[in-house]
Amino acid sequence: MKECPICKKGNLVEVNDIVSEVEGHFFIQKGKRCSSCGEEFIDEKEGQRMIEVARKLGIWGQPLKLHRKLSRSARATVLRIPTDIEKNMNLKGDEEVLISKLGKNKLLIEIAN
Repeated sequence: MKECPICKKGNLVEVNDIVSEVEGHFFIQKGKRCSSCGEEFIDEKEGQRMIEVARKLGIWGQPLKLHRKLSRSARATVLRIPTDIEKNMNLKGDEEVLISKLGKNKLLIEIAN
């Protein structure tokens, strides 16, 4: 058994129940956990496997936040979609969208299918 590099007290024990969360999706992975402090370590192969699954789900490798300004048109507020997102999502400009308020300062925009 290998000594924990964090606390230097416990030993690293093989486990298969490490939970990782990406954008609301939970992944169960194999790795090692310290018997003393509980710190968890995922090996590179398991990490890459999680990244590949997350990419297939479309939740990995996309920009997290883009800064844009809202504008006014007549009596409505307008939000423009950046060209790179428009191309990436194959938007034509005539899609119906669903807009939800998430908390005080967040909006969720979904393409209605």
